[in-house]
Amino acid sequence: MSGALADLAERGLIAGDWASALAPAEDDLLKAEAAVRADRDAGATVLPADDLVLRAFRTPLERVRVLIVGQDPYPTPGHAIGLAFATARHVRPLPRSLVNVYRERADDLGLAPAAHGDLSAWADRGVLLLNRDLTVRAGQAASHRGLGWEGVTARAVAALAARGGPLVAVLWGRQAQALAPLLGDVPRIESAHPSPLSARHGFFGSRPFSRVDALLEQQGADAVDWSLPD
Repeated sequence: MSGALADLAERGLIAGDWASALAPAEDDLLKAEAAVRADRDAGATVLPADDLVLRAFRTPLERVRVLIVGQDPYPTPGHAIGLAFATARHVRPLPRSLVNVYRERADDLGLAPAAHGDLSAWADRGVLLLNRDLTVRAGQAASHRGLGWEGVTARAVAALAARGGPLVAVLWGRQAQALAPLLGDVPRIESAHPSPLSARHGFFGSRPFSRVDALLEQQGADAVDWSLPD
């Protein structure tokens, strides 16, 4: 286990098994972290907060049953919490992408949209909510693409595939679908991204939640509880 990743695990910023799994991508991690520091030193606001950047990896690798891949954190200050598609509980109005996720969940499972955007309960149940890039400059979507995060997240996906099932991957949009070759035989669900620009081109009606549950049950695992507490 590398020093930097071992330190992150010791500080509780990632689960211990991720420290070992991500070791081959340590150079990418250090490169990205250095670029983020330089951006902040130059006066930019970088999201999310430092202690939340790697939050997705607090769900132990051994407990992950579902992988949902996003693009990058919400660029609005106060929104991003280090989990793809999730927001801080107080955020209103909810981001349009998340509103569309809730709409599809309602159509698929009959669960009413939550009043908040905190998806931590899903993470606690083994859903890895992983953005392709883990930071963003405030107000500038995709501004941290190419900093090194892609190497880290690709390594995470490869580690999950190597671990094996039960596991289902949900790839929404082209950036997420670019990871498909790393997944091997892992069952996956692919569709358009839930953003308002693309949701009507294949996301709505894709029924990802019930399809995930069916694929998990085929692997001998329990379905996911997709509800969210008030």
